[in-house]
Amino acid sequence: MKIVFLAPFGIRPKGTLIARMIPLAAEFQAIGHQVVIVAPPYTNPEDSGKTELVNGVVIRNIKLGPEHKVLAAPLLAWRMFSTAFSEKPDIVHLFKPKGYGGLAAMLHIILQRLGLRLSPLLLDTDDWEGYGGMNELHSYSGVEKSFYAFQEQWLLKRAFAVTVASRALESMVAGIGVSQNRIFYLPNCITERVPNAHPYVLREHLGIKKDSPVVLLYTRFFEFSQDKLYFLFTEIARALPEVRFLVVGKGRNNEEERLFNFAREEGFADALVMAGWVEPDKLADCLSVGDVAIYPFADTLVNRTKCPAKLTELLLLERAVVADAVGQISEYIKSDVSGVLCSPDNWTEMAQRTVELLKNPLQRDKLGSAGRRYLLENFRWSKFAENLLLLYKNILK
Repeated sequence: MKIVFLAPFGIRPKGTLIARMIPLAAEFQAIGHQVVIVAPPYTNPEDSGKTELVNGVVIRNIKLGPEHKVLAAPLLAWRMFSTAFSEKPDIVHLFKPKGYGGLAAMLHIILQRLGLRLSPLLLDTDDWEGYGGMNELHSYSGVEKSFYAFQEQWLLKRAFAVTVASRALESMVAGIGVSQNRIFYLPNCITERVPNAHPYVLREHLGIKKDSPVVLLYTRFFEFSQDKLYFLFTEIARALPEVRFLVVGKGRNNEEERLFNFAREEGFADALVMAGWVEPDKLADCLSVGDVAIYPFADTLVNRTKCPAKLTELLLLERAVVADAVGQISEYIKSDVSGVLCSPDNWTEMAQRTVELLKNPLQRDKLGSAGRRYLLENFRWSKFAENLLLLYKNILK
């Protein structure tokens, strides 16, 4: 079978392609099918017009057009559509119902309804994009917000089938009138390969003593209240003065600088280790430095519908995780068996449970091992790829 994935943006620096599209494509290719990803590389314009191979998967970066969005939109949509069409695919699968890929998919569906023989088009959604969703987290204009909300609704209702990354999305898509037999649950998963990590060398490089307890925060900061983060770090530092906080990830609005200034005022700035954005080949080493990972997650529509791939990375590396019980997190963690779940409104509970695990190496090792085992048993890409392939075959019939 020949399958084309329409990507929402380029492969760098965002994570959707790496965390979701490429591993799924690689699983299809491992069982004898061919996948080509067509991407508009406006996030990595240096790749404009280039074809590359990533984990054995072909990525065709279309040639970019004018910098102005309004002028670029029809041209890039046409290039994505025509590139996909030239591959003569059996199935076209759009990832994210918005942007240039969304326009290419809309063109595909319109031409199909006008009588052109085209492949069935499916839609994948891993966020709620419209009003109340990702629209609120970006500085889009009012016109852009209206259009993205329109695209999402239009495509969800007209695709042959919809793959959803979370149970909350499953409910919301059904709530706008998409029949249940057209909705397929496709959470972010993991491969069976466990990354090799060498945290002890990196500890020394980061200036963290071998016996220092380390709290890990792997984040982009916008998923929770910064006041909650300040509270957690303050309470943990007060209970364990020797603790170190390793922060991996980059914020959007100087969150790192504000965190450091707060830590300096509260007297624990020396405990902060800000790693920032980490290259993928060094990420396993960096995350494995943490003894306990915290995963604060506000109870918002955006968070309830999203599927946090970062959490799967932590669990795969056997990190003991203390997380807020919001949305898909409760699918990935069985509380007090494969991790710790807390009420998102109970900040003290998260701080206390983190301190308890920092003081109890045997318990955190037990939780870490169970967390990876639970993922491998329930969230393997190979399992969901096989199920999705059955969906493709049924559609083609």
